[in-house]
Amino acid sequence: MSYGDPNNPYGQPQGQPGYPPQEQGYGAPQQGQPGYGYPQAPAVQQPYGAVPQTMPGTVSGARAMLWVIVGLQVVGAVIFALLAVRLNTAKNDESLKDDSSFQQLVDYSTGKLWALVVFAIAWGVFAAVLATKFNSGGNGVRVTLLVFGIITAVLGLYPFTLIGIVHLVLAILIACFVGGSKGKAWFNRPRY
Repeated sequence: MSYGDPNNPYGQPQGQPGYPPQEQGYGAPQQGQPGYGYPQAPAVQQPYGAVPQTMPGTVSGARAMLWVIVGLQVVGAVIFALLAVRLNTAKNDESLKDDSSFQQLVDYSTGKLWALVVFAIAWGVFAAVLATKFNSGGNGVRVTLLVFGIITAVLGLYPFTLIGIVHLVLAILIACFVGGSKGKAWFNRPRY
């Protein structure tokens, strides 16, 4: 059996469309293929569209909102600290013993106020760390941001209802922006 034999199982198939004639040698350009060698690889498609090279506007907005929360936490910590100091000095003032509004304030201990100061500072530091991880963080940072947004929204509702409304709105927007398709594409992008 030779190469040109039509009964050769290892030879070139005869009469099928798309195959070059036998006259072409090894490595010669084939029909539909540019140049010599291996065929050109098909274009690779990304599963979620193009990979973002710059941070999308919604994700950048979420980062800016985190920095606003950091600023609000600092302001809150200062206010709670000033209230704790003021309450501690007012407890020793004899002229305020008969004031009914002051008695309601005395029931609130200075220890609770200092605990709120520590919590506000810790939450602000956590928000600042998350805000700095937007460029280098992966999907774990995204999930942490989602959890941060949900917990901040819940805390904005219950214990700090009046002053927590701004936190509530910002936290919901952060969770929506980071949890959306643009946030997912940004945090799941390949890093070389």
